[in-house]
Amino acid sequence: MTEADFITTTRTFYDAIAEDYADLFRDELADRPVERAVLGVFAELVEGDGPVADLGCGPGRTTARLAALGLPMFGIDLSESMLAIARRENPGLRFEQGSMLELDIPDGALAGALSFYSSIHTPMDQLPALFAEFHRVLAPGAPLLVAFQAGDEHRHHDRPFGQPVSLTFQRRRPDDIVDLLRAAGFALLSRTVREPDPALDEVSPQAFLIVRKPTRPEI
Repeated sequence: MTEADFITTTRTFYDAIAEDYADLFRDELADRPVERAVLGVFAELVEGDGPVADLGCGPGRTTARLAALGLPMFGIDLSESMLAIARRENPGLRFEQGSMLELDIPDGALAGALSFYSSIHTPMDQLPALFAEFHRVLAPGAPLLVAFQAGDEHRHHDRPFGQPVSLTFQRRRPDDIVDLLRAAGFALLSRTVREPDPALDEVSPQAFLIVRKPTRPEI
């Protein structure tokens, strides 16, 4: 099967900027108490001893934080360059290359999963398939955390760090994402929207949705 253009573009972009990106965001959670709190809530919601996947893990910083909170974490990412950093910085954790749209994970195998700003390069018309794949791999009752920049206007990054690559970061309306997650079979548990922080050079609100795969199908 031919790989979709947006997947190839995303992989190429992050392969090119991986080391610079990892350096720039080395301590990105240090000044983000809301993000730390949301991750803590997610960790509290995970039950059972099954694995928890960081889908689109990048350099593995969020994976490592959740592992430190006691979750049996592993990461998946498109970019082998990002994964090289994640493995280098977290030798005790497992990181695998793969696409979120075609996860090499059995049905119902995960006790939890998160997509922490990793769905923002997936076109809107592909999100139903993405969320269906998340639903497939989660066990009944397992939580899913989806984080993204909220808004209507996308942001295009051209030649970041002087690299000859470009990529569009897509902002979403939280209500639209909630509707798509519900259509995929999830139940909403929590919706948090944080206002942009000028000290962090933010221009968009940050949205954090926690949903759960129901323990039984709704009738």
